[in-house]
Amino acid sequence: MRFLLVLISALVFLPLTSCDFSAKKVDTSNLSLDSLIVLFPDSVELLVKKGNQLIEKVQYQEALEVAAKAYRLDSLKFETRVLYAEALINKPSRTADDMLRGHLMYKVLVKSNPKSEKALVGFANTYTMLEDMDNSFVYINKALRINPRYRDAYILKGTNYRLKQNLDLAISSYETAVQIDPKCTTAYLSLAVLYELKGKPELAMEKYTTAYQLAPRNTEVIYALAFAKENNGKINEALSLYRRMSKIDSTYADAYFHIARIYQFEKPQLDSAMIYYKRAIKANQEHVPSYHNLGLLYEEKNDITNALFTYAKVLKIDPEYALTKERVAALKNKR
Repeated sequence: MRFLLVLISALVFLPLTSCDFSAKKVDTSNLSLDSLIVLFPDSVELLVKKGNQLIEKVQYQEALEVAAKAYRLDSLKFETRVLYAEALINKPSRTADDMLRGHLMYKVLVKSNPKSEKALVGFANTYTMLEDMDNSFVYINKALRINPRYRDAYILKGTNYRLKQNLDLAISSYETAVQIDPKCTTAYLSLAVLYELKGKPELAMEKYTTAYQLAPRNTEVIYALAFAKENNGKINEALSLYRRMSKIDSTYADAYFHIARIYQFEKPQLDSAMIYYKRAIKANQEHVPSYHNLGLLYEEKNDITNALFTYAKVLKIDPEYALTKERVAALKNKR
């Protein structure tokens, strides 16, 4: 699961003068944010709103692309710099240099605007990523003194407590976040995981379900609920959710993997399992668990040549994958 800070943004229309909508004589009253950006692609205000919207949906790579454009257009605007820093430290391929750059950007932002709770919590988040919880809490508490109901401060506080293995205080922080914002999907997912760790599966399932109801097309949310149902023996419900994931995002290899796994070990329907493992591999050619389980299927069909060939692909990707090494050794001993 992800525990990076998700920043909130409210979708509101800009004053007409901010984008000079009147100059084009276009009725913008019923246009979506995306449509407005098509009409006014160089509007920094619109780009910042879009970037924050993407961060709220945990779509960090897309957010970074929008933030970078906004930053190029206006690198002095405070909101633009905050967005860019947040997108930078959360991008999927984040490097140590990105982290350091983001940390330094936030340091300057907090110095220039010490009353911005958004910048303070962003700065605190960089300390969390650097495993410096003491400084993280310092800036979280500064933000809460400015705004005692700042949702994201409680989300990060919950993350910090979880990393410190204090599950009760983590739960309390996330529960406060959802009291402030009952539509906070990230907080519900975090609560679900924590309730699982506390041995409260019914409460966990309730939180997973709430998150799904709030974001029924978010593949990360669907995956979390489907995996929880699979682990709780609700196989058909899990299978239906994994299928929904694959329809929403045909490149999501884990959806196909779990469908295949259910057909292999729960149904079983081995031919169907093989089809879905191959779809998972097509979606991600380095999906090691799919290669391994496909090898097991070949073994079950007594096709040892293809089993060894498939296991060889696993070990080419990950030479230390223990499960595959065990099967290769067992097959070689039979010869």
